[in-house]
Amino acid sequence: VVINNVGISLFSPIEQTSISDFDRILATNLRPVFITSRALARHRRSLPSPNPYGRIINISSTRHLMSEPGSEGYAASKGGICSLTHALALSLAPLHVTVNAVSPGWIEHADYAGLRSEDHTQHPSGRVGRPEDIARVCLFLCMEHNDFIDGENITVDGGMTRKMIYLE
Repeated sequence: VVINNVGISLFSPIEQTSISDFDRILATNLRPVFITSRALARHRRSLPSPNPYGRIINISSTRHLMSEPGSEGYAASKGGICSLTHALALSLAPLHVTVNAVSPGWIEHADYAGLRSEDHTQHPSGRVGRPEDIARVCLFLCMEHNDFIDGENITVDGGMTRKMIYLE
């Protein structure tokens, strides 16, 4: 099992975002997913009889679906992870490796108790996510009998990407 979970962000107006900053975000967030997956593929191909069980789970973000101004590098890197996921699923299928992505929404890992009531109530689920919400999805994807899920992205965001938001 490989879980690719890395990410940096730099939110700044596009006019102020340097090409080197954009490249650094892609190099940090997207490139390691390819490098790690390629290393696993090379290792498995070198084995006389590869294990019939393998999993890669790539952590993306709901930012690949919806964005805010100044998030171009982060959104592009997370969108790239989703595209790379389905390409890798096809490339690694002969090696019995499923490749899926998980796209978290707002996951509070620092100060959950410090969140405001409206932080929670804006989510259709009624709460902000926790790290264990993502962990449970990863565990599900790792289950041996879930080998028919391949090349997919599972959004874990309390329903936020399905919510239409209009000013009233």
